[in-house]
Amino acid sequence: MSSRNGSAGLYLPTSLLRKLLSCILRYSVFCGLALGAIASHAAQCTQPLQLAAAANDSWSGWGNGLHNTRQATAGIDSGDLASLELRWAFGFPDAGSAIGNPVVQGDVLYAGSESGTVHALDANSGCTHWTFKAATGVRTAPALAQIGGRWLLFFGDRSAQVYALDAYSGVQVWLTKVEAHPAAILTGAPQYFQLADDITADRLLVPVSSSEEGIAAVPTYPCCSFRGSVVSLDAATGAVLWQQHTIQNPVQATGAQTQGPSGAAIWSAPTIDLANKRFYVTTGDAYSAPADIASDAVLGMDLASGKILWINPGTTDDIWTVACLGANAPDDCGPDQDYGSPGLLVSSADHRFLVTGQKSGYVRAFNLDGGSQRWRTLLVENPNEFGGKIVWGGASDAEQVYFGLGSGGIAALRISDGELQWFAPLSPSTERVDHPGQDGPLTVSDDLVISGGWDGMLRILSSKDGRELWSYDTVRSYESTNAVATSGGSMGAVGPVVAGRRLFVSTGYVGVKNGLSGNALLMFAPSGAP
Repeated sequence: MSSRNGSAGLYLPTSLLRKLLSCILRYSVFCGLALGAIASHAAQCTQPLQLAAAANDSWSGWGNGLHNTRQATAGIDSGDLASLELRWAFGFPDAGSAIGNPVVQGDVLYAGSESGTVHALDANSGCTHWTFKAATGVRTAPALAQIGGRWLLFFGDRSAQVYALDAYSGVQVWLTKVEAHPAAILTGAPQYFQLADDITADRLLVPVSSSEEGIAAVPTYPCCSFRGSVVSLDAATGAVLWQQHTIQNPVQATGAQTQGPSGAAIWSAPTIDLANKRFYVTTGDAYSAPADIASDAVLGMDLASGKILWINPGTTDDIWTVACLGANAPDDCGPDQDYGSPGLLVSSADHRFLVTGQKSGYVRAFNLDGGSQRWRTLLVENPNEFGGKIVWGGASDAEQVYFGLGSGGIAALRISDGELQWFAPLSPSTERVDHPGQDGPLTVSDDLVISGGWDGMLRILSSKDGRELWSYDTVRSYESTNAVATSGGSMGAVGPVVAGRRLFVSTGYVGVKNGLSGNALLMFAPSGAP
């Protein structure tokens, strides 16, 4: 993607771009691009943290489960909207963007932040149970699991390190570096699963991405050598079980200052198919020639060993780095059409398959055996132009899949054949006309589709026909539970989370399209809940 801090295209002033690249080279987390440091005076919870095993009032990982469908099984519905109201606001301290994807387990919420601080909050009141400071920024959604009677919280940072914390106390249990490449970062959420009949049953899958796409804009940098990968860890100890690179061919010199193949980073959470002991990942573009078949692709892999079972590329020869935006851009620059979001594992008429949305604007369905294409639907007029059409991902229920577009609007497709069921055009208000788009991940709850817009508007649509039923302007200041300066803004990489009859929204995201900055985590609930 154009930048892994953001979404569709990179439109930054030259001075700011230089500063960003300098920060990338130093592997800095924040680099002072937005809000300054704010002292935290968090309201500490007076009641002890309690974790419940019940799932109906929880949200698991990035996509609410191993299938990444982003569907709440027992959430709010259209009958709740008349009394849906803001209950509390929390301000991420020392952060200029709200990049923390929250997870909820009963009455406890966990979320990381741009500053590297991980917060354990009471989901009903927003008070703080504990905080933990990682070495660098934490953008991944955490994974939560009970192993041997102990609750552990897993997440990754921008230094390609995976942490396991005691979920009750926030004390570190183990720390593992999963990739030695100096540009490696973790953006996609780790997935916890249990592999039956294996000596190491409790496992993590960790997708690995990088900042080399930005570093490549430095004229003296020998582009490029990073190859995306998936790492499997023993969830109890952090020991590496295996690592599988998306690009199988080794990197070789291709010129005095060039090398390849490279790229095919994995920016999003793996999608796990326990029934077939497989998992599926989507990859980014190539950084240098020759472009590998595994870039801009969907891969099916063996869950136990990591062996690649099949590859289905979306856009071939898509070579793209930030250097493509400069005056001396290489001649072989592609349209930057990688996959920035995971596949959705869905079912229709007893058939299970994977549905993906690509930045080109194509939505595709793939058969799980062999990866052949089942159907394909184009949601834009021109799939070949530069820029992100489908960026951070869709959601699905039993009948339809839903995708937001960077140009604005949300589409619903029939799962069985990809036929368009409805399209809802969504335009920003006149004062924010330069902030269009529904780039962020969508969420489905009962008969609702929930979306955070680049214009800062939180919108709830009917899943039946796309009618807008409710909206809330998050671009405002809030009195926060932790007494820091708190405001909302654009919504991009982080999608709404529904846990029981509670709606959690992270708002404030600059990204790469000059979004409206902010640092707020908001909780909404209807009257009578909880």
